[in-house]
Amino acid sequence: MTMQDKKVNVPDEDLPITSNDLIQYLDKLGIEYKIFDHDPIFTVAEGEHLKANIPGVHCRNLYMRDKKKNNYLLVLANETEVDLKKLSDLFESGRLSFGSSDRLWEHLGIRPGSVNPFTIMNDTNDKVRLFLDADMMDAEIVNYHPMDNAQTISLKPSDLIKFIESLYHNYTIIDLSPAKP
Repeated sequence: MTMQDKKVNVPDEDLPITSNDLIQYLDKLGIEYKIFDHDPIFTVAEGEHLKANIPGVHCRNLYMRDKKKNNYLLVLANETEVDLKKLSDLFESGRLSFGSSDRLWEHLGIRPGSVNPFTIMNDTNDKVRLFLDADMMDAEIVNYHPMDNAQTISLKPSDLIKFIESLYHNYTIIDLSPAKP
């Protein structure tokens, strides 16, 4: 694994927003970050070894939908456990299920395994409600895929908020403790 600063290789040029596009946007906003290259990971378990070399809270993203076709993106620390039934109560939504890969592509312009909070750049109509784990947001550094599951980007939670607000996207920082299994 190597660390890069502001230099990104893009394996998937057909994404609406590539990792290079994201990095250019973060640079434009003056956001500090570090990029780490690694083998592609598709699950939290596959990425456990990254914690040894990449400081900060490692995070996952759950793209969900309810029966009324409302879309949700929950960004949370890997360690935070949630029960979908309790989560629907917390979101004040109908029963939640994971969104299909087709819907994920339609609304967030990303494929399964690479979902991240930066994909809201593709949600120009604000159709996806974004929820951020309050515990995650209390961390010093948070880690996500930057549109590419063969990379991890590290930044401050305040810079994630700066990014979200620059897009005028709605978000909610939420205490997920009532949704524990």
